[in-house]
Amino acid sequence: MDVRYERASKSFGSTQALAPLDLTVPDGKFLAMLGPSGCGKTTALRLLAGLEQPTSGRIYIGDRDVTRLEPRHRDVAMVFQSYALYPHKSVAENIAYPLRLRRSAAAERDERVRRVAELLGIGGLLGRMPRELSGGQRQRVALARAIVRRPHAFLMDEPLSNLDAQLRLQMRVEIKRLQRELGVTTLYVTHDQIEAMTMADLIAVMRDGALQQLATPAELYERPANLFVARFCGSPPMNVLDGAVEDGSFRHPTGSIPLPGAEIRGPVKLGFRPEHAEVTDHGAPDSLAGEIYVVEPLGNETLVTVRLEDELLNIRAHAGFDRPVGERCAVRPAEGRVHLFDKDSGEALAKPGERGASSAGHAATAGI
Repeated sequence: MDVRYERASKSFGSTQALAPLDLTVPDGKFLAMLGPSGCGKTTALRLLAGLEQPTSGRIYIGDRDVTRLEPRHRDVAMVFQSYALYPHKSVAENIAYPLRLRRSAAAERDERVRRVAELLGIGGLLGRMPRELSGGQRQRVALARAIVRRPHAFLMDEPLSNLDAQLRLQMRVEIKRLQRELGVTTLYVTHDQIEAMTMADLIAVMRDGALQQLATPAELYERPANLFVARFCGSPPMNVLDGAVEDGSFRHPTGSIPLPGAEIRGPVKLGFRPEHAEVTDHGAPDSLAGEIYVVEPLGNETLVTVRLEDELLNIRAHAGFDRPVGERCAVRPAEGRVHLFDKDSGEALAKPGERGASSAGHAATAGI
């Protein structure tokens, strides 16, 4: 079923934790709510779960208005960061607990527990206690307990943050596979943009309680609605420089970049991704002069940090890059891959050669 927030907001006293939110998650889609701590993403999830009541607005699951319903009547399953397993119950008993509350028949309950456990690769752990499990196994049990209910929606609040890097990678793959296989609408809260970009069909970027942009991962990366989204999504983040557009070029104290078709003039911020620029020879045309500051070989590529006066730029270079630290060089962004932002508001401006603001910018402003 689809999930809808209609002008849903939440305040705690005089503090607004969530600004009026208009957001629809289509049936069967995986939405990641992404943002830093305190941005309102967990508050939005708790409103949907019924753990908090909105100050204003409505929340729907399918055609049902669930705004004032108790959590148990919403037919959603939540997976927490802390696993929240019952320490005195076995794995099988933990998984079966939601079915016991619904008074399911014993034979049906046992069969559903077995099937879900096999789906998650924990069929051999059903007789164990939570204290006998690793962190990854406990998280699988928590997922199994959510899945066994066959809810209308899965709600996940940073479920992988307690796992080590290798387990996080493995569990990302498993959760994405399960969600596709089960086809259940899923809302996933995270501050990790890699999790959001690799797992989700749609990403809602939050900041200071307000929705900044709703888009697919590809749209978010290619057409960020504002400077915050541009820098929050991407690792390393987008490079951003202060300068001005004059006579069809971006002017910076270290050089100029041609912007064919640019229709704006005056002060702007220019951004480009680390993979959308090259390190070239000092004095090269259409480039920004600097020096090699740090070289980090990563095996499949090399991450190069270039210093432009007081600013540092991250550039992805080929695996064999071996220029010495301190050498004078230049950075040349790829034609057509730069982004322009309003100097004061940070809102995205039309790309050079395009007319009007991007659709992503309009979407974020409207709060889809």
